[in-house]
Amino acid sequence: MTPGRKDLSELSDTQLAAALGAGEVDAMDVLYQRYGGPAFSLAVRILGDRARAEDVVQEAFVRVWRRVGSFAADRGSLRTWLLTVVRNCAIDNLRGSGREREELELQVEVRAEGEGSNPWREVSRSLERQAVRDALDALPRGQRQALELAYYGGYSQQEIARMVNAPLGTIKGRTRLGLEKLCSYLQGRGLIDGD
Repeated sequence: MTPGRKDLSELSDTQLAAALGAGEVDAMDVLYQRYGGPAFSLAVRILGDRARAEDVVQEAFVRVWRRVGSFAADRGSLRTWLLTVVRNCAIDNLRGSGREREELELQVEVRAEGEGSNPWREVSRSLERQAVRDALDALPRGQRQALELAYYGGYSQQEIARMVNAPLGTIKGRTRLGLEKLCSYLQGRGLIDGD
C-alpha cells in the first residue's frame, strides 16, 4: 500500500461501492478479492466451462465498474448486486449468437489437440463433479438448499434465512450438517482425505 493511502480492504461494502463510484481503481481490487471467488463459482455453475466463466467474470467486473452508480444499498448487498451482474453476463454468454458458438466449438477442438491436453484429467474432473452432484442429491432438501444457495448462489447465511423464511440458527445448522455429510460422502469415495 502506498504511504498516506487508506486501506480500502477495511471498508464496508457500502463504502466500497462509494469508492468505486468515486473512480478509485484500488477499490476494484478489493471488490475482486472479496467476491471474485463466489463470482467465478457462480459463472462456472451456470456455464459449465471454466474458461468461459473467467471471461464472464471479467466482463461482469467491468460492467460493475461502469455501472456502479446503479447500485442501491437499500435494495440489497453489494455482493448480491455483483452476483446478479455475473448471472446476467453468464446467461448472455449462453444466449450468444450462432457465430460465437461456432467459434467456441472451434476453440475447444484446437485446445483438445493442443500441447498439454490430458483427457484422463478431464474424465477425472467429470467423475469428481458427478460425485459432488450425487452427494448433494443425497442430502435432505433443507441442507441441500442451504449449501446450493451459499456456494452456487453466493448468498450469505442471513440472506438465505430471509429467502427461505427460516431462523438464521437453522440455516447455520443445515449448512454445517450438510457440509459434514458431504465430507463424509466424498471421503467414503476416496475423493478427499480424512483428517
